[in-house]
Amino acid sequence: MLSKLTGPVRLADRVAAMLSEEIESGRLAEGDKLPTEVQLVKQLGVSRTVVREAISRLRNAGLVEPRQGLGVYVMPRRTRPLDLEAADTKAKVLQIVEVRRAMEGEAAFLAATRATPKDLARMRQALDAIDAAVAAGEEGADEDLAFHRSIAESTGNTVLVSTVRYLGEVLRSGIRVTRANEARRHDFFEAVRQEHHAILAAIEAGDAEAARAAARRHLKHAARRLQEADDRFWTEAEDLDVDLDATP
Repeated sequence: MLSKLTGPVRLADRVAAMLSEEIESGRLAEGDKLPTEVQLVKQLGVSRTVVREAISRLRNAGLVEPRQGLGVYVMPRRTRPLDLEAADTKAKVLQIVEVRRAMEGEAAFLAATRATPKDLARMRQALDAIDAAVAAGEEGADEDLAFHRSIAESTGNTVLVSTVRYLGEVLRSGIRVTRANEARRHDFFEAVRQEHHAILAAIEAGDAEAARAAARRHLKHAARRLQEADDRFWTEAEDLDVDLDATP
């Protein structure tokens, strides 16, 4: 029987760690079925969103496999993927930005040489969706991620696209924190908007070097904006609720 969890921060991390320990210790063996979502909510005293996020993390780590209509089962042991968790929220998000800077700079470079008119239209629609979300009082995190994903998809590089999708859990949580930070100040929002449009303009012009530079500059400025955030923001950021099962 699992014990109830208490405490305000990163409950999904703690649920995922608890279930991972059950698997690593052998108390939950290969082929075992995890308790149902309802059972976990009741046993742990957390929300359905927290349980779903924790299960999503275990799934992305290759520890469990959801089976339609049957439940979630423990997978056979295999080589574990890289541990993308950082010591705390600020460190984690800044590390995510570093990864995005390297990956998305090259994605923009390739997109400038390969994007079709249809790809460009999808990127433009994604930027419009960010504006619409912000106008509706939302942070636009999923729309932001969709914009960067559309760039990756336009490269035609299936490995790059798969990598972006694989990192979706970490990227979405990181983008949500950066968007929450940028939403606090109008100058931040305008800077981000201009940076996004600069990336698209370079891709539309077919200027690969300019596209790479614009994407890397955007992430460099994102890191700087996060560094300028005060301690209160980071305390609040730890409580951001990210539904990782949502599809942008």
